Amino acid sequence: MGKVKLTERDIASMIDHSVLLPNLTRQEAIESIKTGAKYSTASVCVRPCDVAFAKDILDKESTISPPVAVCTVIGFPHGSATTASKCFEAQNALESGATELDMVLNIGRLRSNTTEDDNYVLQDITEVVKVARKYTENHPNHPKIIVKVIMENAYLNEEQKIKACKFIEQGGADYTKTSTGFATSGSTIPDLQLMRANTSAHVQVKAAGGIRTLDALLAAKAVGATRIGATATVAIIEEFRKRCDPDTKEYEVDMDNYSSSSSNNGSTSGATTNTY
Repeated sequence: MGKVKLTERDIASMIDHSVLLPNLTRQEAIESIKTGAKYSTASVCVRPCDVAFAKDILDKESTISPPVAVCTVIGFPHGSATTASKCFEAQNALESGATELDMVLNIGRLRSNTTEDDNYVLQDITEVVKVARKYTENHPNHPKIIVKVIMENAYLNEEQKIKACKFIEQGGADYTKTSTGFATSGSTIPDLQLMRANTSAHVQVKAAGGIRTLDALLAAKAVGATRIGATATVAIIEEFRKRCDPDTKEYEVDMDNYSSSSSNNGSTSGATTNTY
C-alpha cells in the first residue's frame, strides 16, 4: 500500500460504532448512538430493540448525507437460533429502519463437519441474505441492505474458517466478520489475512472484537479490512485528530509499516497480544 494520506472521513467511514452491551439502559444507548452521529461513523450497530429509535436519532443528528446507517445484529451472539427466527429478526429489523445486518452463522453446525451440517450453515446464510435482497427489490428507493456474517473465529480451526468464508460468499453476503466481541477472543491479523485470501474481492472484511486504538484500526486496514466494529470510536478519532496535519487535516501513514509489523506478531495493534 505504501504511503497514503488519510482524512478523518477515511477513518470514520470504516467504523461500525458498537452499542451492543446487554446491560445498557435506554438512555445509555441513546447517548452512545449520538456519539456515532457526532463522529459520522459508517454505521451505529445497535441491539434489535433499539433499531427504531436509533434511526430517529441518526436521521436527526447526523451531519453527513446520507445519514449514519443503522446496523443491527441477527442471531446474536451465539448463532444458534433457527433460520426462520433469523429471517424474522432480519425482516423486523429492516422494517424498523436498519440498513445493515450483522448475522451470526451457526457456529455449532459449522464445527460439526458433516455434509448435512455444512448445507445447513450455507442455507442459513442464504435465507437471511434473501430477506435482505427481497426488501431492496420491494423498496427501489431504499439503500442497498448490507449483510455481514460473523464467523466467531475464536471457536474455529483454520479449515472451518476457510469453509465459513466460502459459505458466506456462496450465500451472497457482503462481508465476512471475525467476531461478536463476546467470545473468548476477538480478531487477529492472521484471521483477517485468511478471510481476505479466501473470498473474492467483492466480499469485504470486517474486523471486530477489541479494536480500541487508531493503530489497531490501521493494522486491520493494512491487511484488507474495510470495516471495524468498535466501542472506542471517540478514542480512535480523537487520536487521529492529534496526529493529523493541522493545516491539511490529513495524516500521512506508511501502511507498509503496519503490514510488516502485523505480520511479525499477529496483532492488529502491533503489540504482543494476538487479539484486540
